Amino acid sequence: MNVVTAKIPDVIIFEPKIFGDDRGFFFESFNQKLFEQATGKHFDFVQDNHSKSNKGVLRGLHYQVEQAQGKLVRVVSGEVFDVAVDIRRSSPSFGQWVGYHLSGENKKQMWVPPGFAHGFLVLSETAEFLYKTTDFYAPAHERCIAWNDPAIGIQWPDIGTTPLLSGKDQQGLGLNQAELFT
Repeated sequence: MNVVTAKIPDVIIFEPKIFGDDRGFFFESFNQKLFEQATGKHFDFVQDNHSKSNKGVLRGLHYQVEQAQGKLVRVVSGEVFDVAVDIRRSSPSFGQWVGYHLSGENKKQMWVPPGFAHGFLVLSETAEFLYKTTDFYAPAHERCIAWNDPAIGIQWPDIGTTPLLSGKDQQGLGLNQAELFT
């Protein structure tokens, strides 16, 4: 597996070695030892989530202020533009974002550490998105930052229309109004 550090060093892209032939393919989607070497930390993954979304759906920017979740994310079918935003006030990269195209074809995974807001935009007709989390979902602690907050300035791909948002995501706050990490 190839490990690529993003421009925000705590965010990591994992590019698996894919072994394929006329029968199909095989790849190792997770290896605890390699993950710990890449992050320099030990995390226990406690929950796996799977979502399916239609083209133009934007989910995010989500995080939990308590029971902060690290997320190891990947797409098994379709394509998304996946984003992580550093919302740790004490971080030198506070307010900065990184984004990568994840797809069923490229099989890349992105590590979004605790202390980051996360979101994605579906670029294909549908996309199935999987993510492992380091803590359980805690709705009382869930928060949302506006996907289009100019203070962050995410350059989302042009999909030719306004993204489709949930009611919760339509209520996302600006970075300057949101409850964040120290």
